[in-house]
Amino acid sequence: MLKKEINKLDILSLAIGAIIGWGAFVLPGDLFLKAGIFNSTIAIVAGALIMVGIEKNYGYLLKKFPVAGGEYAFTYDAFGWKHALACGWFLALAYISIVPLNATALALVAKFTMPGILEVGHLYSIAGSDIYLGEVAVAVSALCLFGYLNIKGIKLASQLQKIMVLLLVGIVFLFLSLVIAKVGIINPNTMSFLGSETISFPKILKILSIAPMLFVGFDCIPQVAEELDFEAKEASRLAIISILVGGLVYILIILFTSFGVTREEIMNGQISWATGHTTEYYFGKIGIILLIIALTSAIVAGINGFYMAASRLLFAMSRGKILPEFFGVLDKKYHTPKNAILFTLGISLIAPWFGRNVLLWIVGTSSVGASIGYLYTSLSSYKLYKEEYGKVFIPGIFGSISGIIFLILLLVPGSDSSLSLPSIIVLVVWGIIGLSFYKFYDLKVVHYTKEELDELILNRDSEGNIIGIEVNAVL
Repeated sequence: MLKKEINKLDILSLAIGAIIGWGAFVLPGDLFLKAGIFNSTIAIVAGALIMVGIEKNYGYLLKKFPVAGGEYAFTYDAFGWKHALACGWFLALAYISIVPLNATALALVAKFTMPGILEVGHLYSIAGSDIYLGEVAVAVSALCLFGYLNIKGIKLASQLQKIMVLLLVGIVFLFLSLVIAKVGIINPNTMSFLGSETISFPKILKILSIAPMLFVGFDCIPQVAEELDFEAKEASRLAIISILVGGLVYILIILFTSFGVTREEIMNGQISWATGHTTEYYFGKIGIILLIIALTSAIVAGINGFYMAASRLLFAMSRGKILPEFFGVLDKKYHTPKNAILFTLGISLIAPWFGRNVLLWIVGTSSVGASIGYLYTSLSSYKLYKEEYGKVFIPGIFGSISGIIFLILLLVPGSDSSLSLPSIIVLVVWGIIGLSFYKFYDLKVVHYTKEELDELILNRDSEGNIIGIEVNAVL
């Protein structure tokens, strides 16, 4: 069975690191400042508060089901294995897609610090993006390295995660403090945004629609629930802290970036990496070195966190007989879900060959996958709470409505927040693959009694008591 070796600091760094990925340093110039400082701040604060409300559902359910799989296990108990497959499969898409997105961001670091160094071995062009062997090699190397570290054991990966998150958050606070001390909050660049900005509901909704992607990470905690060396009920408080810290860091980086660029430069696309430009403008090469450390920390923490989450989810679904037994194999020495990690690695290795423009298509699909997970979790908590206490669970209603709104913003065509056609295609293809598992395992699962599935998925016997689950560990 999975080892219980994750402490409170480990889980906090896992969640914060997963929330604050490459997007915190790239999106300020590409998206947030274009929408406006006020509009983006309102959307991020609203998104964080919504996530805190949704998390209350996780807190309730995690105390009942401290097992790997999180949303998948919750949905199984409330609605059965078919709904659990739908929830788990699309949530896996949300997790897996963020792994290569972070890995390919390493090329951005190299482009800014050493222009042209990775532009060797031109292969082809796709969607306006030139693919170079050098850039692909960096992403592939990072993916393989962190796949290996996760196989070696979650304790090793967690130690690295803590260092990366400490560097990330510390450097962000340092930069903003220094620049405010130097020029003050009232400065011409920042005022070029604030002076002409009006509160725009459509722009707020555009940012709010990707909140599931921005904050996906706190829900990594239920995926490693079996490996916690403390009471599961305490994990809820840590999840809320991670959401609030994540939202604060997003806002601070937006504000910091505005100190070194003007609204005209951002709207005209004159600067390739706004946050990097601001850092170099005020702090020179030393600042760039520190920023690269922070960005690399964010990238590494993102890759690491979602490797953990995706592999534990796939492992749990396999143990519940909904995915092939391949995904449930544990490494004999390290007791980690080796094959699930290798699958995540294999899928992620495809992405770097399609360029960053194509990779950005799956940002929307990640938000859809996370929203489906939030919706199912909220519906499950509402149903199970009412069955247990005979009362209405307000967070369940709030989370369900929020999940539906997120899906409407993303899936209803015609709005600024709706998915692009390529994103829809990725979503449909992933759904078809999941449907094939449904068709195949519909015949297999019927051979198991509900009591047997409860034991495999929920760690509970026929009387509802928590039990241990032994899983054969083979290479």
